[in-house]
Amino acid sequence: MNPIKRMLLPLLLPLLTGSLAVPSVIAAEAGFHLETLADRIADPWAIAALPNGDVLVTEKAGRLRLIRDGRLQEEPVPGVPEVRVGGQGGLMDLVAAPDFATSGYLYMTIAKPAPDNLTGTTAVMRARFDGTRLTGLTEIIETQAWGEAFSHYGTRLTFDDAGHLFLTIADRSAFYLTDRPLSEHPAQRLDNHMGKVLRLGLDGSVPDDNPYVGVEGALPEIWSYGHRDPQGIAYRPETGQMWEVEHGPLGGDELNLIQPAKNYGWPVVSKGGNYTDVTGFASVKRREDMQEPVFYWQQTIAPSNILFYSGTQFPEWQGNALISGLFGEKLTRVVLEGNHVVSVETILDNVGRIRDIHEGPDGSLYLAVNIGVSEAPIMRIVRDD
Repeated sequence: MNPIKRMLLPLLLPLLTGSLAVPSVIAAEAGFHLETLADRIADPWAIAALPNGDVLVTEKAGRLRLIRDGRLQEEPVPGVPEVRVGGQGGLMDLVAAPDFATSGYLYMTIAKPAPDNLTGTTAVMRARFDGTRLTGLTEIIETQAWGEAFSHYGTRLTFDDAGHLFLTIADRSAFYLTDRPLSEHPAQRLDNHMGKVLRLGLDGSVPDDNPYVGVEGALPEIWSYGHRDPQGIAYRPETGQMWEVEHGPLGGDELNLIQPAKNYGWPVVSKGGNYTDVTGFASVKRREDMQEPVFYWQQTIAPSNILFYSGTQFPEWQGNALISGLFGEKLTRVVLEGNHVVSVETILDNVGRIRDIHEGPDGSLYLAVNIGVSEAPIMRIVRDD
């Protein structure tokens, strides 16, 4: 790293983050390197590394690709559902079930088209992967997040350790360039799934202890609300908590501790700003009845996913949050003590738009990087000998 840039970073930090007390450095002698597993992926969105060493990758255009024995298979995996492709939507997240070794279940999120394809929403599909194809494809939820926009789907999946599936849904770009009251925005209402984190059973059922079960006018799948574009969610095993990262409107990207029935503020409250003078969003920075982020970036990193590292290949990172970013092309490490951020470190910089980060069964780290439309690589972080 340029010595002048290194000296300036502590001075620039107050402009880049929401905290004056949190140091930020770029790792110099990191002790690892990147290797490319495949370099002919078209717009990859998510990675799932399976127990037998296979790696599956979703392509936004609606294809599921298989990397086996270190080689990208020529033909896509058959059995993928129809998707509404355009803008930010298509075939999106992919996770293996906690019991994948015995069940073979994969969960995926899609931009689901209406019959006329003029509108779309997010749906979660479940299927078995037998090593060659998907079988038994089933829709476990069609979310109430219909809209014409091809943007702001959110749509990340994760599990806790008690048999629940969590799903993020973004605000679907609702209400932009209108003068309707912010309190009427779908993300602030409980009669839809826009701007929400949902909590489901593994079969798509609604757990009895969800906060809005039996509440008139509220959808029972909702766990939290007031989110803008949450593109990352992760379970923190050591504390039993769910954490999320989401895009702010113009800066103000957030790291949030997700709690049931809490309102995270969008679009009434945001640390970011307006794109134009007429959008009217994010005019208030905080409100006592709305949740503050644990941390925020004033200059956007465009967070695309988050995980809490648990492997042995990088023991110094155990328990840390690793956050992939689109803008700035960064991989960020966040160190927490309790629920407080104590340090932020950029461990990869300018590698391309990192769409996903995934921890494999052996503790290795996989990255989906958007470099070019048809030649994006899937990379792995490898410790130096």
